[in-house]
Amino acid sequence: MTPRAPTPGRLVEIVDAMAGQPVAMLVDLVADRFISGTPKRISREAPVLILRFESETLAPGGGANAVANVAALGGRPLPLGVVGDDAAGRELLALFEHRGIPIHGILQSPGYRTPTKTRILGGGRTSIKQQIVRYDVEDVVALTTEQRTRLLEALADSSARVAVVSDYGYGTVDPRLLRELRRLLGPATPILGDSRYRLGELGGLDGATPNAEEAEALLGRLLDADLEGAGRELRDRLAVRFLLITRGSAGMSLFTAEGSAHLPVHGTDQVADVTGAGDTVIGTFALALAAGATALEAACLADYAGGVVVMKTGTATLSRGELRAAVERDPELLEAIRWGAP
Repeated sequence: MTPRAPTPGRLVEIVDAMAGQPVAMLVDLVADRFISGTPKRISREAPVLILRFESETLAPGGGANAVANVAALGGRPLPLGVVGDDAAGRELLALFEHRGIPIHGILQSPGYRTPTKTRILGGGRTSIKQQIVRYDVEDVVALTTEQRTRLLEALADSSARVAVVSDYGYGTVDPRLLRELRRLLGPATPILGDSRYRLGELGGLDGATPNAEEAEALLGRLLDADLEGAGRELRDRLAVRFLLITRGSAGMSLFTAEGSAHLPVHGTDQVADVTGAGDTVIGTFALALAAGATALEAACLADYAGGVVVMKTGTATLSRGELRAAVERDPELLEAIRWGAP
């Protein structure tokens, strides 16, 4: 029997139910800095473009962007993480406080530099700015026993209905913390994981949201040759209940014990900026589960959300209103879901 796709009405109900849902989030916190300018001339010192400075902004990046997306959709994120006692760390904390995101679970570690990705953008005064170069400040924090204890204490009184683990390789996502996270939240609370380099090492997850490149690295082969077989194998290898592989312009593929569902991309494949889209996906997926969605319903909403944010420049979020409008404008996406064998 062919599975039934969710209806737009049901997805809108879930979007409305996202308001106030608590989500625990163990994440690597990153600051995304954007410096924009207009072309001035070619330098006489070297064959490089000189920009006239226009603006500088800082946005939550990496796992901090997943936190920001949960908050923007009306959820109640509880971020657990570490920043440095530096300008970027203080700016990130101030951004969270301004958005009503609690910061009591975020530690400031002296001597640690907050991971910061600085993008230099250039373009005409009235045109969309294009990224010219990026440079990264990258430190890896080595959590002490005291720091691990303090992070877990922040979680002790949490009423989270779902948890997110977002690992960018900067040290906050310690496997020992993950085991304690499971113990504190209990077996009934789903834990979703996203990891840039070591998803296979994060045991005890209920779900995972790798992109195609990450999935292929874990499998050691391309997905295109046998997507169904590769998805089932990776789900078994990770020992998760649901696996959502994001595949860029090809959409997303969800693998569960009941089979697979392949979702087309929402909107157009002519995107403006893919920065942080994966953070939007896991944040939306988690919040939808907290609101009572099935894995398929959560995947559909994550697909819509990803399609909205890639049409924005920079590290972006979306609101519940934008997500609701996307569902209502594009019901054809649900009709175009392809089903795989169980």
